[in-house]
Amino acid sequence: METYGLGTMELRFAELIWEREPIPSGELVKLCREKMHWQKSTTYTILRRLCEKGLFQNQNGAVTSLVEREEYYGRCSEYFVAETFGGSLPQFLAAFTRKKKLSEKEIQELEEMIAKSREG
Repeated sequence: METYGLGTMELRFAELIWEREPIPSGELVKLCREKMHWQKSTTYTILRRLCEKGLFQNQNGAVTSLVEREEYYGRCSEYFVAETFGGSLPQFLAAFTRKKKLSEKEIQELEEMIAKSREG
């Protein structure tokens, strides 16, 4: 399972891109200066790093994602469950619900997901 090992600042940077893509690289530099107080060189260094990890691409001055936000978080969730609970979703849910009771709406949503999963 591929994970990207993003730090807090890299994840904030990725969120800026996902929220606005396609985004011109010059606009991204301005946005990072405004939101994170980064210099142009910092923005391009982090962008290059995330491009090398296969998350984004910078072509013809436009930054776009190669991995969508939902896919990224899905992979992170799978990795967490695999590493922490031996890949067992029921063990994860048992641990999660020990401290937090599920609402009726959450239970219904889980039941719907299970039903869809059974359908194939």
